[in-house]
Amino acid sequence: MTTIREKMKNGMLYVDIGEGLDEERQQCKELCFDYNNTRPTDLKTRETILKQLLGSAGENIWFEPPIHMAYGKHVHIGNDFYANFNLTLVDDGEIFIGNNVMIAPNVTITPTGHPIRPDLRLKGTQFSIPVKIGNNVWIGCNVVILPGITIGDNSVIGSGSVVTHDIPENVVAFGNPCRVIRKINDHDQEFYFKNRKIEGKI
Repeated sequence: MTTIREKMKNGMLYVDIGEGLDEERQQCKELCFDYNNTRPTDLKTRETILKQLLGSAGENIWFEPPIHMAYGKHVHIGNDFYANFNLTLVDDGEIFIGNNVMIAPNVTITPTGHPIRPDLRLKGTQFSIPVKIGNNVWIGCNVVILPGITIGDNSVIGSGSVVTHDIPENVVAFGNPCRVIRKINDHDQEFYFKNRKIEGKI
């Protein structure tokens, strides 16, 4: 017989009741509450909580509170990560985030969704398909990233986007649904915003 955890891991339909899942979600809520209520200067406590909360994390990790997660332990983050206020990670399924990733305020990343059939939703049935975000990615404010999405290295996701399909590396993409607008190009090597030129050493 297939366990609920196996179904979660393999993208199958499941109902997340039993097998200790309720207790794990409750523990995650407690840790998020503790993190969100730390004083801004209490960096040691924040670091300790993140080690308990996340599945894995590299060096130089920063979350501006508040943060919201389902389990926490299904979140895997590389080095030099920054998330601004109000990041929501619906990590019933796994979320993989690379190195040097920046996330703006009010972003939701959800590997988890529900089937279209209403009779299945009545039971609370859901599915989880991992989300993968590459290295050097910048995600703008109010972005929603849906189940099973991969975002390639160096790409930028513009504010307000709903990401429903994979985004390749080295592109600027935005919209609802999010689509590739252009490749990162020579203009971007010389200008940081519209026609504002990069000058001097940063």
